[in-house]
Amino acid sequence: MKFNDAKTAIQSGPPTPSRILRPGIRTLPLGVERYVVAGNGSIFLPIYAGDQLTITDMEGGQPCDIIASDGNGKLITGDIFNEAADITSEGIAKILGSGTPSSQRTRKLLERLKIKPESARALRLFGSSSPAFSKVELTAHAGGNLLIAVPGGIMDFNAQDTATPVEVLIERNSPASGKALNKVLPLADPVSDIHIDARTAQCYSVKAGEYIQIVDVAGRQCTDFQAFSQRKLDSGKHLPLDATITRSLLGLTTPTPGLPAKAFDMEMDALVEVIQDTCGRHDAFLTACNARYYEDMGYPGHLNCTDNFNQALNGYDIPPRKGWEALNYFYNTAIDAQNQIYFDEPWSRPGDYVLLRAVTDLVCVSSACPCDIDAANGWDPTDIHVFTYSDKELFSKAIAFRKTPDADVEMTKETAFHKPLSAMTRNFTEYNGYWLPNRFNNDGPIAEYFACRERAAVMDLSPLRKFEVTGPDAEALLQYCMTRDIRKLSSGQVVYTPLCYEHGGMMDDGTVYRLAQDNFRWIGGSDISGIWLREQAEKLGLEVWVRSSTDQMHNIAVQGPNSRYILKEIIWTPPAQPELSELEWFRFTVGRIREFSGPPVVVSRTGYSGELGYEIFCHPKDAEAVFAAVWEAGHGHGLKPLGLEALDMVRIEAGLIFAGYEFCDQTDPFEAGIGFTVPLKSKNDDFIGREALIERKAHPRRKLVGLAIESQEAVGNGDTIHIGRARIGEVTSSMRSPILNANIALARVDTTHAALDTEIEIGKLDGQQKRIPARIVRFPHYDPEKKRPRS
Repeated sequence: MKFNDAKTAIQSGPPTPSRILRPGIRTLPLGVERYVVAGNGSIFLPIYAGDQLTITDMEGGQPCDIIASDGNGKLITGDIFNEAADITSEGIAKILGSGTPSSQRTRKLLERLKIKPESARALRLFGSSSPAFSKVELTAHAGGNLLIAVPGGIMDFNAQDTATPVEVLIERNSPASGKALNKVLPLADPVSDIHIDARTAQCYSVKAGEYIQIVDVAGRQCTDFQAFSQRKLDSGKHLPLDATITRSLLGLTTPTPGLPAKAFDMEMDALVEVIQDTCGRHDAFLTACNARYYEDMGYPGHLNCTDNFNQALNGYDIPPRKGWEALNYFYNTAIDAQNQIYFDEPWSRPGDYVLLRAVTDLVCVSSACPCDIDAANGWDPTDIHVFTYSDKELFSKAIAFRKTPDADVEMTKETAFHKPLSAMTRNFTEYNGYWLPNRFNNDGPIAEYFACRERAAVMDLSPLRKFEVTGPDAEALLQYCMTRDIRKLSSGQVVYTPLCYEHGGMMDDGTVYRLAQDNFRWIGGSDISGIWLREQAEKLGLEVWVRSSTDQMHNIAVQGPNSRYILKEIIWTPPAQPELSELEWFRFTVGRIREFSGPPVVVSRTGYSGELGYEIFCHPKDAEAVFAAVWEAGHGHGLKPLGLEALDMVRIEAGLIFAGYEFCDQTDPFEAGIGFTVPLKSKNDDFIGREALIERKAHPRRKLVGLAIESQEAVGNGDTIHIGRARIGEVTSSMRSPILNANIALARVDTTHAALDTEIEIGKLDGQQKRIPARIVRFPHYDPEKKRPRS
């Protein structure tokens, strides 16, 4: 591309294709298959002569065992790979003895291969010293069946021997055809298997309780869904699913797994319930595409979903319409600040799906949208697939979660404390890939709040991300990546610290536990921080391992003035460890529940409430026993469960920051109100972001402040802050404080107007038509000297 003197672009040569980056959309060559084997898990794969395997230890230090069988109980691992399979069955035994769902699955796979567990000799790949991203390449010299196992067992908190994933790539010697590569695998044995070709629609019937899985086969393809009660059709009533009624009853733009999950007809009768959703971006505002839309765009006669619906529904005597209302799955629409509905390419990826449960007998219709004149289907309409499943199948409610844009999809999980907590509430919400309680029956957030402030409360914090950082260079890595001075941390101590990018913006905040000279544990809010630490270690060539242990360590927090009395009754510690009563703020101890042989735990004097409190970490298999002990000991001390709503209240009062509210990657620690975590004068070692933070501290632009609001009217995250007409900041978090009897908030404002007692106004509606007066005050609003957690 060149420009003449008039700044007009002149094209020389053929046009340059548009350059588009699509993180997370994996494109594998023809004949290459990819599998990820979770730590402490296994998979079964057929193998053929000439196939090539590339196996990668994703996080390092993770053994991988391969067993090959002819399917009749004969082990042929050595014959297939020309490698000696001389490892004992230790790895398989670890998985089978873990008591997890993976152990049951592995046992079934061995039965399928007709292999006795005690005779399962394997080819061992990798080991405790293998670096992250280590690879082994193997070629199959014969055919057979493979069991690829990633052993781990139960993590020892001191050894930090967590189990981490392994990636398997298979390049087939005889690739399947392109058509076969788009084959969609069902979640269970299907009742119906329906393929909807691009630009068409099909009807199908389901019984009450049965499940409907609607799959985007190739990705970025919309599908309109409509349903009718069979009972009402039989009585001559043609009442389709009504998106407006559904939105109004749910208070959401579309139904989503959880409590607000159902879709209704015009008589407000539920038709379907959303059970699982791997995309999370759909439309319930617009009709299915229709002839008028294409005519107005200059495409008369274009195929459209409405006409396809009319044709498919013709056999049910349902009158045709010029525009069908529908739930438009995978259709990416939104409403902008000018109240305009706009759309873009779908977020759905190949294989993304929505799983519905029929509330009553239904007649359903689904389309594969034919739009090819805009980005609605990524400019290229493709197929949709529908499975239906028996009401005898069991599918848990789940929302898709990805650790990074490139990561494989994971479904919402239950923490190990879910069973005892779910006995006290059904009000759960998805948080960071797990279901956590919002509030509890009978009490509610106000009672939970006062329990934490005046007595004691227990909360589930298992979704916090844990990473084991070990090796001779562990301290050097953390010293370079954290703003705090990690070299000053002694064994048994904990320090709160942010991680920053080069420009000084915050990536995450969390705590570092020092277990020994070369052994640390990082506990943060996101997977990205652990992945980034591993990337920095590889870039620097350091001898250090950063391995995820989130699924090996679940934790509850016991917070409040009575928390020490509760835990003193149940925490036993060996003589070399501090007793619970000796534990100071930001210290931890290793012990057990009640006695020498009780479940092992790590207990730290930390929390997120602004009160005296502790966190208890345990292996998931011991979680119910740990919770039962805490709950029993708490009976005489006023212990109550605490949900996310009450947790948000206590953390705002205490001035504790939250990702996405008080900080993001554009916010430095000084702007986030945690400047004390950046010891520029006392930490002499360089760390990532240091130069940027020196500059940003010297020339601050924004500051986190407290607000005292002169009204009981609620304000919220993102509400604008003004002096006169000028906008000078925004509210980050707010609450009505029961103990202070006041409406308070945290806010980020321009440093020009950040002085205490500055009078400001919070903008509501459009920011100008309605204002709420407030003034800047010191924060934290509650216990600013932190006397209570130090007590």
